[in-house]
Amino acid sequence: MRNDSKASRRLFLKQSGAFSMMGAAAPLAMNLAAASALAAPAASDYRALVCVFLYGGNDAFNTVLATDEPSWASYTAVRNQQPDSIALLRNAAPNRNAKVGSPEWLGGVLPISAASAQAGRSFALHPMLGGLQSMFNHSRRLAVLANVGSLTEPLSKAEYLQGLKRKPKKLFSHNDQQSTWMALAPEGTAMGWGGRLADAVASANSSSLFTAISAHGDSVWLSGKTVRQYQVSPAGPVRMGTQPDAQGISRVYGSDVVGAALERIVTSSRNPHAMAVDLAAVNQRSVQAERILSTALPSEALAPYGPATSLQYTTVAGGRAHNALAQQLQVVARTIAAQGSLGVKRQVFFVGLGGFDTHNQQNLAHADLMAKLNHALQYFDTTLSAMGMAQQVTTFTASDFGRSFTSNGDGSDHGWGAHHLVMGGAVQGGDVHGAFPVLARKNKRDNGFDGSPDQIHNGILLPRIAVDQYGATLGRWFGLSSGQLGEVFPNLGHFGGQADLGFMKV
Repeated sequence: MRNDSKASRRLFLKQSGAFSMMGAAAPLAMNLAAASALAAPAASDYRALVCVFLYGGNDAFNTVLATDEPSWASYTAVRNQQPDSIALLRNAAPNRNAKVGSPEWLGGVLPISAASAQAGRSFALHPMLGGLQSMFNHSRRLAVLANVGSLTEPLSKAEYLQGLKRKPKKLFSHNDQQSTWMALAPEGTAMGWGGRLADAVASANSSSLFTAISAHGDSVWLSGKTVRQYQVSPAGPVRMGTQPDAQGISRVYGSDVVGAALERIVTSSRNPHAMAVDLAAVNQRSVQAERILSTALPSEALAPYGPATSLQYTTVAGGRAHNALAQQLQVVARTIAAQGSLGVKRQVFFVGLGGFDTHNQQNLAHADLMAKLNHALQYFDTTLSAMGMAQQVTTFTASDFGRSFTSNGDGSDHGWGAHHLVMGGAVQGGDVHGAFPVLARKNKRDNGFDGSPDQIHNGILLPRIAVDQYGATLGRWFGLSSGQLGEVFPNLGHFGGQADLGFMKV
């Protein structure tokens, strides 16, 4: 018997045992959780992938910047427009007498030292990313992957302009490009590549229940063929229906009898219809999962997860505020800490931060988002290091798309390619991976960018690295074989099957 078939049988038996207590609700649940053809052999170590999705389309031009003279001259010429320049400064001290959030207020960009030189290029991060600068330059647990985006096949600028090759459908649309990043196809696609990765590794876990977990609501990225995502609140698991009291007893109007009766009603079905049976199975799963996870999770008040002030970031104006992204990563860290009790060896997590659709007032809005991202990732890295888990967890960013190089006055428009961050002890950190794009100035006649092979209309980046390659490199570290990666990422073959971009230590 092939290894993947043996693994599939293991997963089926585990899921059968987990669903056996559901009674009448079990048959359909077992069918929906049938063994995956992508199942992986049992793992001896623990590994987790954490996707940080930046909703709205992050302005990568102001997140990771090329600061060599030709690049900087093009950058300032294009982005320094009226009435409100969105061009950040270089070699400048913060001016607290300037407008809050303005480039003058923020001060100069933060230099980073890439391990491998790129034809005389030099790089920097946004002024609010000081913690990430330290992780890149010193601890070397942060890397930059340049110019990633949705691609169906390799696409040159000439091929794009002349329509010689396929391009992704519905470019520049928020919903469709979010879906394409998460599921490799426009909105309406049912399964994401995070869920497919979960399918592939579920047999390594004693139960598939906690293989795929979202702390940011329902996500198509975590939707697999056999593994169902489990959603938690940033504070922890949420129990469906009644909440237990201090003694752990569910009561309705003070009655434990009524509480127990309500639970029986929602977790069983007298109706043989498939939908009713499946709903009962989902409800049963929710109740059981909450009880298991609530018992296993360490308290958020304990070190290294707390105290609560750890979840506060410093705003652009210098105040302190709660960081929802940091709290999502806190519950991820607590769940990782419980992996022994939960019997899991492989997990995928999803968290998110919104507000990146910066069409206007970008300086202040984007700076505050960078402050949140900086604090949340630094908090997560510090927490994982204290847990001794930095080597086992890889965190990476994703977003709808990048943004336009040109300014619309005080913001930017929808783009395509963008730079992304990868964090963790298994990351080849302290480096910029992938060819950093050439930046040019726009032509006065048509707002084109003839001087760059990487920029199309409005200076938008034409991606050089596909989401498939990005995800496959992570999946390879996660333990998937070349065949499994080809199943999860169907476009990978169009890129020569390249599943190792070099940013992970494998």
